[in-house]
Amino acid sequence: MSKTIYGFIGLGNMGNPLARRLIQAGHTLHVADTDSAVRQQLEALGAEGHDTPRAVGDAADVVFLSLPDGKVVDEVLGGERGLAAASRAKCVVDLSTVGPVAARRAYDTLAAQGIDYVDAPISGGPTGAERGTLAIMVACPPSRYDALGEVLSHFGKTFYLGAEAGQAQVMKLANNLLSATAVAITSEAMALGVKAGLDPSVMLDVINAGSGRNSATLEKFPRAVLTGTFNVGFAARLAHKDVRLCLEEAERHGVPMVVGSSVREMLVMTTAIHGRDADYADVARMVEDWAGVKIRARG
Repeated sequence: MSKTIYGFIGLGNMGNPLARRLIQAGHTLHVADTDSAVRQQLEALGAEGHDTPRAVGDAADVVFLSLPDGKVVDEVLGGERGLAAASRAKCVVDLSTVGPVAARRAYDTLAAQGIDYVDAPISGGPTGAERGTLAIMVACPPSRYDALGEVLSHFGKTFYLGAEAGQAQVMKLANNLLSATAVAITSEAMALGVKAGLDPSVMLDVINAGSGRNSATLEKFPRAVLTGTFNVGFAARLAHKDVRLCLEEAERHGVPMVVGSSVREMLVMTTAIHGRDADYADVARMVEDWAGVKIRARG
């Protein structure tokens, strides 16, 4: 049985460390990215670089995508230079967070060319990608899920959500809504405590030992807010995109999201105030400015 050849398109904060893990595991890898410098970094590690998505698909059996949104996925799949026109690839595993509508659209585009689409968004951030400890939410036929088990294990732990494209996206959007809500509400709670005279480091110790702990108090605030670096490594505009997609899906299903709507507005304001490159942690910086405090470790 011939060895499976893999491809990877999108070598950003998540795609780059995941592609590296495939190379380190000994897999043959073909890569593409709009940033030639990033592509060259992977080539130096042993990957073969290509200029177009189609060229990756002409060389690989299974191609992974790690892209910022559904529009970019459409562009990568479509056209003469797109992945859907590739001669070899028979499976595309989309690790992106694009929402159920875009996932089903990608499925249709690829199915018309006889290519399987696997809806497989990931959670755990750049650190999880580097360590191979991501949560990988997968929706595809069971036989395809079983066939991908070994290679996906390099990225983290898989969770099977169902056979239909879009099901894993719903799970990912629900997860990201919770994550964004944790960042927003932790920013407000911490600002209150600091303005009342509490030590933010002690606050986090108490919260993380009690019922208020969450992903923001456990990781994001100690690393990026108390230090003043505001660098979680995930853009606020992408967090807003995820929450917006979640609210759109909730509206389609008739599910009210009062708290989620407020979180979306917090992310909109963060990007408006701190710019397109604002980090996820800049939500806390915005609340600091409003409250007139700095949530920083003392001494």
